[in-house]
Amino acid sequence: MDMPNLRARLLVVLVVLSGFLTGAGVRPATAEALPGSLWFDDTPVTVRDGRLTDGQGREVVLRGYNVSGETKLAENKGLPFASVADAKKSATALRAQGGGNAVRFLLSWSSAEPVRGQVDTAYLSAATEQMRAFLDAGVRVYPDFHQDLYSRYLFDPDSWYTGDGAPKWAVDAGNYPDESCGICLFWGQNITQNEAVKQATRDFWHNAYGLQDAFLTTAEKTMAYVEQHLSSAEFTGVVGFDPYNEPHAGVYDSGQTSRAWERDVLWPFYEKFRARMDAAGWQDKPAFVEPNLFWNANISFQKQEGGLLDAGTLGPDYVFNTHFYDQKAISGIFMPGKAGDGQYAGDFGTVRDRAAATGTAGIVSEFGHPLAGTVSDKAPTVLKAMYQALDSRLAGSSWWSKPASSGSVLSGTQWQWDIYNGRHHEPMNGNPDKVLTSGDAWNDEDLSAVRLDDSSTPVLRQDARLLDRLYPSATAGTTVGFTYEDRSRDGSTTLTWNPVPSSLPNVSRLVGSGQYGLLLWRSDGTSAPTELHLPASFPTATTTVVSDLGTSYGPPAYTRTTPIAAAPEPGGTGSRRLLLSAPDTGVLHYALVTNGTTAPSTTLLTAARSELSAWAAQRAG
Repeated sequence: MDMPNLRARLLVVLVVLSGFLTGAGVRPATAEALPGSLWFDDTPVTVRDGRLTDGQGREVVLRGYNVSGETKLAENKGLPFASVADAKKSATALRAQGGGNAVRFLLSWSSAEPVRGQVDTAYLSAATEQMRAFLDAGVRVYPDFHQDLYSRYLFDPDSWYTGDGAPKWAVDAGNYPDESCGICLFWGQNITQNEAVKQATRDFWHNAYGLQDAFLTTAEKTMAYVEQHLSSAEFTGVVGFDPYNEPHAGVYDSGQTSRAWERDVLWPFYEKFRARMDAAGWQDKPAFVEPNLFWNANISFQKQEGGLLDAGTLGPDYVFNTHFYDQKAISGIFMPGKAGDGQYAGDFGTVRDRAAATGTAGIVSEFGHPLAGTVSDKAPTVLKAMYQALDSRLAGSSWWSKPASSGSVLSGTQWQWDIYNGRHHEPMNGNPDKVLTSGDAWNDEDLSAVRLDDSSTPVLRQDARLLDRLYPSATAGTTVGFTYEDRSRDGSTTLTWNPVPSSLPNVSRLVGSGQYGLLLWRSDGTSAPTELHLPASFPTATTTVVSDLGTSYGPPAYTRTTPIAAAPEPGGTGSRRLLLSAPDTGVLHYALVTNGTTAPSTTLLTAARSELSAWAAQRAG
């Protein structure tokens, strides 16, 4: 053993013995850690009392992106990245520029099992190394065996569309008709109109040719490989597994309803997958299970009954996992204008309610809007409204008057984070005469929040004020309400949907035209601090906090006795967090965080605190 490693290990032992560290995870001292600081982030995330919680019992919010749609393509053999170096570059940017603390990490069944019964360990090794790049950056991971339209191998070389997911041998096993979508304006119409896609999908769900059994076996081997080839500390950062992307029956059996299909076909599949997780060493990690793809469609003729209505109480083995895209906005027909304040409060409220009814936590693992094409002008408002709905079930216009109705803060991962956006080289369906380079290089999609500039540096394609957000990543107790006014832009217009009310003049003066967030939570005796991600637009030295715990301009470095403090986030990417310590029980706490006023006076801070204390007692107490 070399001496630096010996010294590091001795330091960890001494710190543990002195009582500085608590909980299941221990992070070795690093250059970014301040003496006496506590790293809580490397504890496992589990489901408890219908919430995602960490090893300290804190309520966890996962925010980030899908990594990445590149997995759908053949150019990098079903991997999100061409190299581990690119994965590291992407992970650092996602953490520091995109504000993410979690990713849904796409995997390919086709690449994992290119030959029936033979798992490609070289693929699993490469995928695991790319996962490790995100784990090392302090980003939690939940993998997803992704599929769309069942398989690319259903489609002809000259087709308008393509798919991803099942390997060629799985398609060859069936006698499927030549694919055709007829008059289809959007690729998703293949799900219900393309007979080849429909029949192949039905075969999978009915285990024709042993297809589902083969998939489950490959999934188990994949999970076992990941568990065996990550260190125990790294594996702690793997939150769970998404068994199947956007499930749909393909073809319903005679007389079968969508609800009955979920009950009789989809749910038994999830129970089988859960058993495979347990066998692979993932016993303590939840399955992120998705209902029927169309259960929450916001166009009436697309919507189908579902939401795992007959699955009962899911409990800690599962997370209720869904997607949401505004099909009205994407159509350009059913929503001619732009999104506004509270646009998706009802849609995301339905997700919260359904997760609560199943007795588990909820997550929106995909949401987004096209950034190119005829409806891309809606993206700034649509995405702002979606993030607003993740933060709270209230519109900004009503938040201050009834914050206790705000509800839980939803976890979510935006589609998508693909550094190769606009730089692909994808022969569509293997056609060398149809090489796609623009956008996401898949069915004319262009949704990536990031790209590489001319110097191969990741840069955001959307307003950083929209993406890099203040949010409570870990709450020591129960969240009562949260709101964030990001002041993101629609062109040259700054969007302000949640202004501070005139009844709080000093708070309004303190915030000014700046960004602000406000968290209300009720403590439960947890000794670990409440944590909020600090966006890059909130430099520590000029961040203001007004709380019942005190006031601070330029929060100091964290110690166990500092109620309001700042510290780096794990991973060494330069991202930071605000730490609020309130180790009491049953007390309503509040914290306003803003970058609106430079060097506010003590008088202003005191007056703002007095206003907020009275407001919280009246509106949220």
